[in-house]
Amino acid sequence: MSSLAAKIQDAFDEPACEKNRRKDVSTRKKGCSKPPTPGAAAGGCAFDGAKVVLQPITDVAHLVHAPLACEGNSWDNRGTASSGPMLWRTSFTTDLTELDIMMGQSERRLFHALRQIKEAYAPPAIFVYATCVTALIGDDIQAVCKRAAEKFGLPVVPINAPGFVGSKNLGNKLAGEALLDHVIGTVEPDDAGPYDINILGEFNLSGEFWLVKPLLDRLGIRVRACIPGDARYRDVASSHRARAAMLVCSTALINLARKMEERWQIPFFEGSFYGITATSEALRRIAELLVKKGANTEILDRTDKLIAEEEAIAWKRLEAYRPRLKGKRVLINSGGVKSWSLVHALMEIGMEVVGTSVKKSTVEDKERIKQVLKEEHHMFESIAPRELYAMLSEHKADIMLSGGRTQFIALKAKTPWLDINQERHHPYAGYDGMVELVRQIDLAIHNPVWSDVREPAPWEDDPAVEEQLSSPHTHTETVSVAPLKTRRLDAGDFAEC
Repeated sequence: MSSLAAKIQDAFDEPACEKNRRKDVSTRKKGCSKPPTPGAAAGGCAFDGAKVVLQPITDVAHLVHAPLACEGNSWDNRGTASSGPMLWRTSFTTDLTELDIMMGQSERRLFHALRQIKEAYAPPAIFVYATCVTALIGDDIQAVCKRAAEKFGLPVVPINAPGFVGSKNLGNKLAGEALLDHVIGTVEPDDAGPYDINILGEFNLSGEFWLVKPLLDRLGIRVRACIPGDARYRDVASSHRARAAMLVCSTALINLARKMEERWQIPFFEGSFYGITATSEALRRIAELLVKKGANTEILDRTDKLIAEEEAIAWKRLEAYRPRLKGKRVLINSGGVKSWSLVHALMEIGMEVVGTSVKKSTVEDKERIKQVLKEEHHMFESIAPRELYAMLSEHKADIMLSGGRTQFIALKAKTPWLDINQERHHPYAGYDGMVELVRQIDLAIHNPVWSDVREPAPWEDDPAVEEQLSSPHTHTETVSVAPLKTRRLDAGDFAEC
């Protein structure tokens, strides 16, 4: 556990985080992570966070070393998509019982599980996840993984992120550390080129990265590794030979981006593919970084030409929605990169952002929001369900964009709602994704069901019916009930039975 404690301390003391750099030395080492509330699993734990980051590596077998419930609570927890292997959707667990734990058989069970996976599926690698139970009883998964790797001749990677060590976000970072320690740099590609990049913190939710990759392909830019969305083990292992990187979700993998820059001189920037302007800016920044690393300057002209073409097409498609959405008020109850990228994207088509959550946003995210909104009171760390319901029921917003946890508040308030978190079914990245987002917003706001549910009930328009229903004597009548006669039963009553 000493090595795990050192990893946690290193994750908290993150020099690439602007907010952390502003603290004094003693406070900086505490980081920004709050310890989880005992018994509260809704917000996620470190194990859950590690699984979120690593499970989208699609050709890897992900083995959870724990009783069954841990894998049941973490499997398929993101709406990621794969263009090929589906092994990542197969659930593997050692399924420890009380007898295994009491008799000290858990490490043996783990080794046998690794053997079974190797023989049945022959994956390029196996990731083994420690959990609260196996960490508390002292299982040395690193030693077991090392022995299994030697015995079976394939990478067996220990992911030491048991749930009790901290929050979901800490688990994200510990997953990045595991990739740095055991995966990245272990394979040397034979086709490295001057136009190779990494995309970090992109999860390919609903396949939305597939809307961006064709743009990069047209520019001759190859994505060496998208970590973790639709990734392959060998691509991640050889990602140290990329020339530049774009960081999409800094709260999850900023430590991975920084350490890859320190070890392999891969410069990175934080950007977004949500919105037309943000997508164009991201493409320009990628081209500029590649030129600084030695690529031909002609890629800058090709990028500008591509952006001009795609923007013209996207704006033309959006013109049909502008008069229908202009002036509509939107509340964004999300966080992270979406807290600022969606703000700018929606304001581009004339919508008014009445508020955006910054609960999971970095200092840089908040600064971007301030530059766009110009009013800080439109930013909120969190909002209580009662206050959120009051805001929506008073029609202070025409639509709310959020995750599934708050959808029923909007529906109870009879307010249109659109899912923009990992459970969504539509991709919103890139130029085509922005058009799809606006189309879905338009469908939600102008759905005729809202005019129906907001209509008063039939009896509210008829004073006579309303008065009759509100009268205390309505539908009351006197019923006479005869006294209940009772008697004691004896054996004779059951003779015929």
